[in-house]
Amino acid sequence: MLQLNVKNETSRLRAVVLGTAESNGPTPTIEEAYDPKSLEHIKAGTYPIEADMVKEMEAFLKVFQKYDVKVFRPQIIENYNQIFARDIGFVIDDIFIKANILPDRERELDAIQYVIDQIDPKKVVRPPEEVHIEGGDVMPWNEYIFIGTYKGSDYKDYITARTNMQGVNFIKELFPNKIVKEFDLVKSKIEPRDNALHLDCCFQPIGTNKGIIYKSGFREEADYMFLVNLFGKENLFHIEREEMYHMNSNVFSIAPDVVVSERNFTRLNNWLRENGFTVEEIPYAEIAKQEGLLRCSTLPLIRD
Repeated sequence: MLQLNVKNETSRLRAVVLGTAESNGPTPTIEEAYDPKSLEHIKAGTYPIEADMVKEMEAFLKVFQKYDVKVFRPQIIENYNQIFARDIGFVIDDIFIKANILPDRERELDAIQYVIDQIDPKKVVRPPEEVHIEGGDVMPWNEYIFIGTYKGSDYKDYITARTNMQGVNFIKELFPNKIVKEFDLVKSKIEPRDNALHLDCCFQPIGTNKGIIYKSGFREEADYMFLVNLFGKENLFHIEREEMYHMNSNVFSIAPDVVVSERNFTRLNNWLRENGFTVEEIPYAEIAKQEGLLRCSTLPLIRD
């Protein structure tokens, strides 16, 4: 049996689900695009090809192997995008929560059923249908759980709004002893530079007391200020609009002092090294074209 344990975003990783780019299917049509960034690349003819994305995920896998992390991969579904494992489920403490994802993506959960079968069934939770929540919006941070949401009255009009207030309240009820703090995120269907698809598109904790943040990803200044007050401004690396577009906040921590990052994130990677982090740089720019990056591709199961 897998003894799940995830208390935060950065403790030493022991087991993870890493998505796969194999048999990724044809380039989506404009109508099939789930987010404005994919749409932009479909229109421009620069949508990533499978071989390049497989190569990028292999580089990620090698880093996990280097650090002796147990890696599970989804079973391959023919012609289907299974890169973003973070969307389909997440672990808080020792509970595996299945996400209510966009209906067409339900099969992605079936593809990791063999992993879920190794978890005590009492520890596997499926929220009711009206609860929308995706792993990219959920960040356990010790006594806190940070959750990205969208509070606009036009929530249902946004395919880029993935977690609703019912989702926030569901987590509050499930973890009464935690401080659940939601953040109202900026959404756009047409401009990827103004679309925080998930919380990890504009914020992520690293180390034990630091974070990467994009101020304009928050609809309310108070939400941004909450994080500044919690972490301290000097501990936050502020990214700019273009860096947010390239997903600089979507790195992945293997340990408090080890961060996997995209090799083109020069400004961020230099700052990380200056602050004592080991930075494992890998190519991930092709996968980034789908508005997802390193954190999105992982579903941590066990951390120390």
